[in-house]
Amino acid sequence: PVLRLLEAQLQDQRREHEEEMEALRNQVDLMQEELEKQQQAFLQTLQLSPEVQVELGLQQEITRLTNENLDLKELLEKLEKNEKKLKKQLKIYMKKVQDFEASQTMVPVERRPHERSMQVAVQRKEKDFQGMLEYYKEDEPLLIRNLIT
Repeated sequence: PVLRLLEAQLQDQRREHEEEMEALRNQVDLMQEELEKQQQAFLQTLQLSPEVQVELGLQQEITRLTNENLDLKELLEKLEKNEKKLKKQLKIYMKKVQDFEASQTMVPVERRPHERSMQVAVQRKEKDFQGMLEYYKEDEPLLIRNLIT
């Protein structure tokens, strides 16, 4: 039983190897055909006058630049789409912050001075700022709850 299993695995591996080799042979054949076409085009180009060679070179460069331009336009569209998405998220978060601030105005008057004295420094990616948070010890559970939510 174990020997048969090993033989079956070996045959599967051999079959996979042969399929891979065939795919690689086909790929090599396609590359050889492409190389022959490029060589023929190159030889034909050499037989042309220098003016025509320059014109063909310019046409190829224009084609390359056009393709590059299309790629850049596609990238720009993706970035603009991402920017719109981020702006929508920012509006949502701004609304949440406003709602939170509005809910904080409902807090009893004796607690407001404590919360208004809290200062938070925003951390930015491009710089290594570290924020400090000032609060009263009795407000710690409320602060933790608000940080979590």
